[in-house]
Amino acid sequence: MFRALLTSRLQAAFTAAGIDLPEGFTPGVVIASDTRFGDYQSNAAMILAKQLKTNPRALAEQIKAALQVEDLCEKITVDGPGFLNLTLSPAALAQRLAVIVKDDHVGVPPVAQAKTIVVDFSAPNIAKPMHVGHIRSTFIGDSLARVARFIGHKVITDNHVGDWGTQFGMIIHGWKTQLDQSKLMADPIHELVSVYKAVNAAAKADEAVLEICKGELVKLQQGDAENLGIWKECVRLTLEQLEKVYGALDIKFDHYLGESYYNDALAPLVAEMLNQGIATISEGATVVFSDGSVKPENDPFLIRDKDEWKPAPCIIRKGDGGYLYATTDLATIDYRVKEWQADEIWYVVGAPQQLHFRQVFAAAQRRGITTKMIHIAFGSILGPDGKMFKTRSGETVGLLEVIDEAIERARTAADEKEQGLSDTEKDEIARIIGGGSVKYAELSQNRLTDYKFSWDKMLSLQGNTAPYLINAYVRTRSIFRKLDGEVTLTEDLAITEPAERALAMKLAQFAENAHDILDDHRPNLLANYLYELADTYHSFYEACHVLRSEGTARNTRLTLCEATSRVLKTGLGLLGIQTTERM
Repeated sequence: MFRALLTSRLQAAFTAAGIDLPEGFTPGVVIASDTRFGDYQSNAAMILAKQLKTNPRALAEQIKAALQVEDLCEKITVDGPGFLNLTLSPAALAQRLAVIVKDDHVGVPPVAQAKTIVVDFSAPNIAKPMHVGHIRSTFIGDSLARVARFIGHKVITDNHVGDWGTQFGMIIHGWKTQLDQSKLMADPIHELVSVYKAVNAAAKADEAVLEICKGELVKLQQGDAENLGIWKECVRLTLEQLEKVYGALDIKFDHYLGESYYNDALAPLVAEMLNQGIATISEGATVVFSDGSVKPENDPFLIRDKDEWKPAPCIIRKGDGGYLYATTDLATIDYRVKEWQADEIWYVVGAPQQLHFRQVFAAAQRRGITTKMIHIAFGSILGPDGKMFKTRSGETVGLLEVIDEAIERARTAADEKEQGLSDTEKDEIARIIGGGSVKYAELSQNRLTDYKFSWDKMLSLQGNTAPYLINAYVRTRSIFRKLDGEVTLTEDLAITEPAERALAMKLAQFAENAHDILDDHRPNLLANYLYELADTYHSFYEACHVLRSEGTARNTRLTLCEATSRVLKTGLGLLGIQTTERM
């Protein structure tokens, strides 16, 4: 990676120039904000000059004189108040281009220190359909897992499904009294939801029904054979349905360890926390209070009320003996640390759960857990009206219905363009474009912001969309289809035209981008990079004749096309999006 190489050389230049760096200061290099001055730049001299109380330009000139980058750069300048700007040489870019077209990882080096990372995402509930609310967790988690694996981490994906809880009392009662077996066989989740809704309405209207449901739940929790059998069948039917959804989305999980998996660990966990003094009994419940080890504003167990801080304890066992999500999450952390030796655990869960995870992480740390735990939060998906995305009847929109409609719309678009494709080919292209469009519409957003769901925008061939990027990939492949026989690319490369240089530079940045994504767990960095790459490629395609060129120029331009093809395919793959050779 050029940025890493230049940063290393810059740090060596400080040493060679006899400049002592203050503790905690590490000079770095970033992509230049204004490419008129160079490809990369550093403001290290300006920052350090303030601390040393010296002239920043003079300091930058001193660093420039000691900087050994002749093999990488054709020009080094000091500009403005002390920016150090570096311009890569055509030879260095050509060497990098040759690596991209040969390397299985398109020039992306592995991470310096590989870790074992558990990614917890998606997490739908048993006996309920996946809906549009699962889009963000599912797609963000899958993409982050793909990227982490790609750069060399050991990744374990775990779908912590909601397969235990009070709703099962109602589902079991409904199973025994209202279930339609024929409907269950035709559409299991729809029938289970219908049963649940009917019993829930009856329980609200009649206290006696509610008591029956509570009794069914108690029997389940005590291991009643009949109720356990019903519960297991609900889990089996739901997981079968989930596998169909995930299969359509090309998403795989290593494990489906739901809440029920940790039931036996909950009582010992609470007893241990009481014995260690981490938890205490308060008003009959078992809770974790603040231990005063951090400032109140950073303490998840305190809440500000007017001018004073009041306790906001984490409850791990209710007064009636019931356990909560926090208890299960603590037991889950224990398992992931002990059994999987996790170095990091990522929770891809909505922003409203921020306090919950702050409390759980703090409680786990007080129990001696040193594994790094990260809550990767995200905002909401809104409808075109700016409100929560719902159907016209006010129901939550099903995830599979969203994907199916995207595919149907993509298929309609394919029919409108006669490309000589068979119906089978159109169906496959529609599947790729439709599913990819929904994923990209999500992953191109900053995960912390809300965004409006728009069919027209996500399926457009113009702008920052999956169809635009996939079409750019198709364009790279169409060039090679026009050539007779196999094309042998050589290392006889000469980057001479501005459009060639711009594309080579953008391609070289993929190695940096792939690592940057995990700095703050932002797949949108990758999406934005791919959009910029596609734009840069289209500019190159318009400015530089490929097939009509000859000799070294032809080989260079074909190599640029091949490298763009490989990076687009790889980058889209890291977003969980497939490509097609024709559109």
